[in-house]
Amino acid sequence: MSSSHDHGHGHAAQKKPELIEADVRERTYIPELLKGIAITTKHFLRNFLGEVDRNPDVLERKGLSLTSTVSYPEEKVDYPEGYRGLHRLVPREDGKPRCVACYMCATICPAQCIYIEAGEYDENGEGAESRVIEKFPKQFVIDELRCIVCGLCVDACPKDAIRMDTYVHTPSEYHRQDFVYDIPRLLKGPAVSHPSDPWYKRGGSEQPAHVHKEAHTRIGEGAGLVIGHGGKASLPANTIEMDSSKPVPVMKFIKG
Repeated sequence: MSSSHDHGHGHAAQKKPELIEADVRERTYIPELLKGIAITTKHFLRNFLGEVDRNPDVLERKGLSLTSTVSYPEEKVDYPEGYRGLHRLVPREDGKPRCVACYMCATICPAQCIYIEAGEYDENGEGAESRVIEKFPKQFVIDELRCIVCGLCVDACPKDAIRMDTYVHTPSEYHRQDFVYDIPRLLKGPAVSHPSDPWYKRGGSEQPAHVHKEAHTRIGEGAGLVIGHGGKASLPANTIEMDSSKPVPVMKFIKG
């Protein structure tokens, strides 16, 4: 009881802070205004008369002047290596886009800013040698205003046909339609080729010469191995075994 009584008595013994009334000079704010003007003038003269350090990293600038503003376009900040710039369609050695119109980028795009219209090469046309590719983009359009610069289109592309390595951000335009980039505007940069490119592997769509090492067996409906009493596995009666020495027919499902 004594400790609690002493604790309460200590609180009661605390003195209230005394209020100091400001005099007429402080109420006019003139001294504080003069202090602020003096500090501003000091920084202005130091930055105006002192030499500016042009280090691209503004946080590492040293010297008398403390100016950290980047004087664009005379000064430009270097983009980091992982910066995602504007899209570009990667060209092949013959100048055509590597895109095979698989719609992977348009499907994965969360902003739905990519539009692709696929076409096929004419058998008797100039692109007959490219018929190993099933499709090519007749139209490939990206709305840069809707793009959220996530880079998922680059990750999803199986042919390395789209990249975001231009290190250029979207420039200003006067009209909305100028932000919609088509193939002539997207197809840029050095050509890229890989050993796995189908137009380098073989010249046509003939059946490859290699032979499968395993026998292919197709099991019918309700199939499964039946284990007998002797531990020997056998196929059920309703199983259909395909002859692997002959080509297996392929059925095409076409929407009516």
